[in-house]
Amino acid sequence: MNNSTIADWIAYGREQLVCFSDSAKLDTQILLAFVLHKERSYLLTWPERELVKQDEQHYLALLKRRMSGEPIAYIIGVKEFWSLVFRVSPATLIPRPDTEILVELVLDNFGEVKSLHCLDLGTGTGAIALALASEQPNWKIDAIDFNIEAVKLAKQNAEDLHLTQVNIFQSNWFSAVNERKFDVIVSNPPYIDALDENLSQGDVRFEPKSALVANEQGLGDIKHIAQQALNFLKAQGALFFEHGYQQGEAVRDVLTSLGYDNVQTVRDFNGHERITWARLPRH
Repeated sequence: MNNSTIADWIAYGREQLVCFSDSAKLDTQILLAFVLHKERSYLLTWPERELVKQDEQHYLALLKRRMSGEPIAYIIGVKEFWSLVFRVSPATLIPRPDTEILVELVLDNFGEVKSLHCLDLGTGTGAIALALASEQPNWKIDAIDFNIEAVKLAKQNAEDLHLTQVNIFQSNWFSAVNERKFDVIVSNPPYIDALDENLSQGDVRFEPKSALVANEQGLGDIKHIAQQALNFLKAQGALFFEHGYQQGEAVRDVLTSLGYDNVQTVRDFNGHERITWARLPRH
C-alpha cells in the first residue's frame, strides 16, 4: 500500500484480523496508535495522515504477531487494570477485567478498615496488590510470586505507579512468608486442569502454563492455599480466591471442609461464579 493514510491502514488491519480476533478494529487501532506513539483519539482526528515507511513496516510486523494469536498486551507490553497501566510480559498472566471484581470485593468488605495487613499470593504483574494499595495507602500489603521474573516485573510496576510501599518478594506460596499473620489473603492462583482444551486456544496459548495449570482438576493450589492459610490468617481474617467458572461449588466445599465461616461466591461480568471468599472463625 503506497502513500496510504491512517484510515487506509486501519481498514487494512481490520480486514487482516477479522478472522483472528473478536475485536479486530480495536486491535488494529491499538497497534497503530502504539506504532505512532499516539493516543487512539489521534487516529480519529488525523485519518488522512500518511505513514512513513518505517512505521508501515513496524505496523505490518505487529499485525502479523496478532494474526498468530499473540495477545495485544504482550505485543505492546502494557495492560490497563483498575484504571492503572501495568507492564506485562510472557512471564506473567495478563490482568483481566474479572479480577477487578476480587479487588472490589475486598474493598467493599474491608475498605473502612484503616490499618490492615494483606497478602497477595501469586501476584504476577502485581495487579491485585497494587490496585488495593492505590485505594488504601495505609494498608500493609505483601505480594509474593515463585517466579523471579514476575517478582521483578511487579516491583517495576510498583515503581512506575509510585506504590512502593507494597512489599514484593519471591516465595513458593507461604514458604518465605515466615510467621506473619494477615487480616486478608487474596489469590488468583492456577486453577485450570492440565487436560483443559482451552489451553490450546486463544490468548492463553501464549501465557505461562505455570500460572494457569494446577493438579487435581485445577483445584490443587486452591486446596493447598486454603489449608496453609489457616496458619497465616488472624482470627476472623478473610481468604479470597479467583477460580474457574465451574469451580464455585468445589471451592466452597474446600473452604467449608476446612472450617471456614461465611463462605460466599460472587459472579463475574458474564454471570459465572468467579470469586469465592470466607472468614476464619473466632478462636
